[in-house]
Amino acid sequence: MKVGDIVSFFEQLAPLSYQESYDNSGLIIGDKQMVVKSVLLTLDITPEVVEEATQLGANVIVAHHPIIFSGLKRITGSNYVEKSVILAIKNDIAIYAAHTNFDSIKSGVNLAIANKLGIANPQILQPLSNELLKLVTFVPKDHAEKVRSAIFEAGAGHIGNYDSCSYNLEGFGTFRGNDSTNPYVGEKGKIHHETEVRIETVLPKALQTKVLNALFESHPYEEVAYDLYPLYNRYN
Repeated sequence: MKVGDIVSFFEQLAPLSYQESYDNSGLIIGDKQMVVKSVLLTLDITPEVVEEATQLGANVIVAHHPIIFSGLKRITGSNYVEKSVILAIKNDIAIYAAHTNFDSIKSGVNLAIANKLGIANPQILQPLSNELLKLVTFVPKDHAEKVRSAIFEAGAGHIGNYDSCSYNLEGFGTFRGNDSTNPYVGEKGKIHHETEVRIETVLPKALQTKVLNALFESHPYEEVAYDLYPLYNRYN
């Protein structure tokens, strides 16, 4: 078994598209091709948990809470998050988190708590929105794969049992930046023609912020051209 097999198992059980926009579930540290020796389960990641995994010979830790929620600007060991990351990398330990996506499935954490409390006939109080949006963006040809990968990782591109779904059409875009711009290609003040790829994909409305952030971070342009369309079809 490889780390990728564990990732696939959890993401079929609790798709990453179910997580809240602030969350960071998924494979946080590690290589999907690494062979799994054994797995340590935990609620939270701490340096002590990583050290325990090392002592037990476990090279995968599956946690409920992600060790990293937002980007780290430095890894110096100044707090428990940075210390845990350093220890995991030093000892070649993969870390996977299943957080709010696992909370949101019918057989997940909330049902287990309801059963423990003896609640009869539990009902979903706040269903996940199943509204879909279509995202269209325009990307320089040599960056198309990077942008696609980023927005898919953020939860776009799921249709039924398929993921990484998109439609791509090559053409050329035109633009001219004013004196305050710093264009990625071309010169300010001059009209530029650039070979670009039109990328179309779908995403749950609940993931709009997360997918757009991924688009902005991966796109090379100062001003990212994109369109969002509401759709009448819904996802399951």
